[in-house]
Amino acid sequence: MLHEPARLPHEQPRSVGQLVITAKYAEGRSRLDELRQQGSFRALFPHGARGDVLAIMLNTSGGVTGGDRFDTEAVAGAGAALTLSTQAAERAYRIAGDRPGSITTRLRAEAGATLHWLPQETILFDGAGLDRDLHIDMHPSARVVLCEPLILGRRAMGERVTSAHLTDRWQVHRGGELIFLDTLRLRGPVQDLADRIGIADGATAMAQVMLAAPDADAELLRIRTLLPPTAGASLVRDGVLFIRILAEDGYALRRSLVPILEVLTRAPLPRTWSL
Repeated sequence: MLHEPARLPHEQPRSVGQLVITAKYAEGRSRLDELRQQGSFRALFPHGARGDVLAIMLNTSGGVTGGDRFDTEAVAGAGAALTLSTQAAERAYRIAGDRPGSITTRLRAEAGATLHWLPQETILFDGAGLDRDLHIDMHPSARVVLCEPLILGRRAMGERVTSAHLTDRWQVHRGGELIFLDTLRLRGPVQDLADRIGIADGATAMAQVMLAAPDADAELLRIRTLLPPTAGASLVRDGVLFIRILAEDGYALRRSLVPILEVLTRAPLPRTWSL
């Protein structure tokens, strides 16, 4: 049950949303099994011939700012295929005070399942504060593709993130064992930090991508042929392929990212990525 966060006297109410989505395999195809949505979070299910359950998530509040909280739980049941994406880029806006917004995602892929987490970019605006957590629990026979793109302001609009706070955590468990743990922290003069040669060399867009699957090792050489000079791909352990990409801006990031994701997911990206 979702509880409203405690508020101080005269504090403006914040946006809260929750999504629970479960897919099952029945009668020869993947089907939606459970859907619960609450607050400023909705899911749309466009028709298509992808062969999976495609859920397009929508934040009806228009963005995330201080004190907002959004929670997603999604399960691809045994043998099912589930893809989750977003209708548009998420926006993390300036916060008042030091209380960040919060986005927590918990995913589970059961035996033989396929689960794709493919949100569009999160745009970090000047003064933003965001804590984001991604937790995955997968069966050893499942196939999971994860992607989180990030843009530091909109270069075409002349925006520069002079100060912001972002904490982005990934935890992946396979067969009950922790197989991947990563935390990205950006605090203070974010773009000044990104301008350093040893950090991002002026990049304003970045993404991290993971394929966790029994055949992940076989994809490494092919993926490396698709990478720009500002990216790298490694097998961090058996069955886990991890990719980091830096780019000048969001357009350049997509030019690199889309072909990689289509190889890893073995399908075109949801149409919302091209709208």
